[in-house]
Amino acid sequence: MAKINTVLGPVSADELGVTLMHEHLVFAYLGWDCDALAPPYDREAAAAACVEALREAKGYGLKTLVDATATDMGRDVELQKIVSEKLGVNIICATGFYTEKYGKAGYFKFRSLAYDITTELCETLVKEITQGIGNTGVKAGVIKVATGHARISSYEEKVLKAAARAQKETGVPIITHTESGTMGPEQADLLISEGADPKRVVIGHMCGNADLNYHLSVLEKGVNIAFDRLGIDILFPDKLRKACLIGLIGIGHADRIMLSQDCWAYRLGRPFEFSDAAKPLLANWSYVHVFNNIIPALREAGVSEDKINTLMVGNPRRLFSGE
Repeated sequence: MAKINTVLGPVSADELGVTLMHEHLVFAYLGWDCDALAPPYDREAAAAACVEALREAKGYGLKTLVDATATDMGRDVELQKIVSEKLGVNIICATGFYTEKYGKAGYFKFRSLAYDITTELCETLVKEITQGIGNTGVKAGVIKVATGHARISSYEEKVLKAAARAQKETGVPIITHTESGTMGPEQADLLISEGADPKRVVIGHMCGNADLNYHLSVLEKGVNIAFDRLGIDILFPDKLRKACLIGLIGIGHADRIMLSQDCWAYRLGRPFEFSDAAKPLLANWSYVHVFNNIIPALREAGVSEDKINTLMVGNPRRLFSGE
């Protein structure tokens, strides 16, 4: 059986167990370090915050966390290693790139004036998967890509093409960021047209849209989808997410859906306080919302334990094993 790269070394698919498919430990918007009043990054404090925030999730049986922090989102591989060791949870590190608007597109966009950056982007992804990330000794186990709202920019198209080619070469799964539940079918079409294996693609943040026709238009491509912003009611209400999720399970799609919360434990930059109006809409945003609230809601709706196990264990295992 193929081995899956984690930050502490390769594991078998059978060792993944209960998996959260799209979370973050540390998150940063690029440019945070240009803020003269932002406190410096404290890895020790960040690690302590991550361990504390994830402890309850481990109590629910969490065995694996996919850290979807792309290369240009504040990814800290050394931190991931510390947290994995302290918690005894597998952490799968991402390689890849965020949206053009919020990522670090400038360098490759400049190089595109003279070079084929699709090839260069692919080479970067393959290097981090097969040789490792810098001198950390960690090999990425998943590719993360992203597109903006209601469009895929020329730069983002090159990133997706590079990801598909890197997946074809390495076999590593691709997970995506969609903005407000847009561009899912377009992402799937672009990735597949460049040779990506649809069974090893997860179109993410699909729960930003409760239109069943939209979901089915993505699923018919043969890819997987993720309800991975559960609990972030400020972006889209969970009551609609749950209704859509239960509906999709009811019509036979449990074997291609994965769950997560897109949570983070530590953010770089100046402290940020949400308004009093926003706070109730984020009350459930944590690493345990799926366990505390979503799974019980599925049970109440009559979803079987076998199907819940498929969502949390079977689907991630299949994705990473290539079954």
